[in-house]
Amino acid sequence: MISLNSLTQQSLFTLLYKIDLDLAEQARSRRCPFCGGPLHYANYQRKPRGGPPDLHEVFEVRFSLCCGNDGCRCRTTPPSVRFWGRRVYWAPVLLLITALRQKRNPDITLERIKGFCGPWRSTVNRWREHFRSIFPQSNQYHRLPGHLRPRAGGGHVLYDVLERFCKVAQTPVEALINCLRGLLVGP
Repeated sequence: MISLNSLTQQSLFTLLYKIDLDLAEQARSRRCPFCGGPLHYANYQRKPRGGPPDLHEVFEVRFSLCCGNDGCRCRTTPPSVRFWGRRVYWAPVLLLITALRQKRNPDITLERIKGFCGPWRSTVNRWREHFRSIFPQSNQYHRLPGHLRPRAGGGHVLYDVLERFCKVAQTPVEALINCLRGLLVGP
């Protein structure tokens, strides 16, 4: 399984940034979903928590697109492997900590997590509850291929999904990235 130390690697966040940039370019090439006009970058800064302390600010940019037609100007936000909706923690942090806590790994105590990347006990418990009860009903869960989708209601849903990605990946970081890709979330 993947260790918490993976979350301190600049290389992980570099790869995730490149994936998000590619997703943004794909969305931009499809044009405006509202009027068909050209899309232009209208990115914004985020201040996500839990990543490496020396992470460069360029990685904190959330890619977003804005229609170039004067009458439209609608915003489109492509899916991201770094950000999950409006949550304030990095997606890999949220994924890994929740998965490890679902199995009640004795090495992953709440005190260690708090010292490592900052979330409070109540935050981690809220994540665990979300992925135990709400996530199995979501479109995000149902988009997973059948061989990756664990039985809903097992209590370890996110851990089981991540474990399935670990079985087919060559490295733990590759498994984490592939899992984040499989769970892509839009704005």
